[in-house]
Amino acid sequence: MERRPGVPRLLREINDRAALELLLATGPMTRGQIGDLTGLSKVTASQTLARLEERGLVEVVGAQAGGRGPNAALYSVIASSAYVAGLEVGPDLISSAIADIHGHTIADVTVDPHAHDDPVSAVHDAIVKACRGAKVGLGKLRGVVIGTPGVVDPRSGDVRFSFDLPGWHEGIHEALAGDLRREVTIENDVNLAAIAERADGAAKGLDDFVLLWSSRGLGMAVMLGGKLHRGRSGSAGEIGYLPVPGVPLPEDIRTLPGRLPSLAGGLQSLVSAEAVSELAREYGFAAASAGECVKVAVAAGAEGEPLLDEVAHRLALGVAAVCVILDPGLVVLGGEVGHAGGRALTSRVEEAVAKICPVRPHVATSTVEGNPVLRGAVLAALQQAREEIFSS
Repeated sequence: MERRPGVPRLLREINDRAALELLLATGPMTRGQIGDLTGLSKVTASQTLARLEERGLVEVVGAQAGGRGPNAALYSVIASSAYVAGLEVGPDLISSAIADIHGHTIADVTVDPHAHDDPVSAVHDAIVKACRGAKVGLGKLRGVVIGTPGVVDPRSGDVRFSFDLPGWHEGIHEALAGDLRREVTIENDVNLAAIAERADGAAKGLDDFVLLWSSRGLGMAVMLGGKLHRGRSGSAGEIGYLPVPGVPLPEDIRTLPGRLPSLAGGLQSLVSAEAVSELAREYGFAAASAGECVKVAVAAGAEGEPLLDEVAHRLALGVAAVCVILDPGLVVLGGEVGHAGGRALTSRVEEAVAKICPVRPHVATSTVEGNPVLRGAVLAALQQAREEIFSS
């Protein structure tokens, strides 16, 4: 029989990974529970846990009372075995969070990007301050994911175009990796919000859904088969440019260097925060932000219904266009406008879509607590860190 010396090592790696994944997903467990759920024998489970202890990845955190026998040791993944950083970068604020291997946020900070001359130093400052708050050295980070508005080039990893971040030019991705001395991932902010939505929100556990994000701008994330669909150029979800009836077509999308493209025209001109605020003023609901305008309209009862009807009609144009192509089943409304509208808005969007589209999706409000983009960045960084640990 042919000898395959690599097989035992491969089996050990598979067993180690299975035990780690189980402990991260379910929390502390006994050796027997790990064996039962992974199919490992008691001897193999013991050997696996011993290896993971030697690597500094698991530890005994308590004991579970048994039947007639002695208490069984409870094993858990050591929280400090890996740390990650997640960031959300906007035109006026950078938010950064540090989390341990379990995904628990242990520190978060915000910094002003205008206090720095370039994006690299601004991001560096945000991460260093968050690490300082978490008492974690920068060198201990095993994953760094940054969420930004705009299109991210899947080949270079750079922000190819963002109206809000004109300073994020080609080469920033490589410069950030060099500055932080580790791989860095830049991801579209709405895509990260969708990751958080699938983990903790209205789309929890679902493989197919879309997230329509209405804040300063308009964006969409597409989740198909449990994976983000980014498109060949990374532009999937740029629904703000969708041509819709009643408004001009988007123009000047591709401009000369040094010129910013126009955001006039297309769906963007109907349901961006600026457009919703302007519409709200026409209906007599003036507030500090588009989200506040929608909240006031919801609280106003019958008086606010005409505004909500119009916002829902405008959103339905985008939702219907997506549903006749993808039929995702669930559409989540996020961003300041979507979140503020709640069920009063989602029910209206459902009805409006049903009138113009043969597909009637369920429309829900985002339920992710806190900052969905920042949470999604942390979750994406965790996935990277865990894969690094599993394969090491």
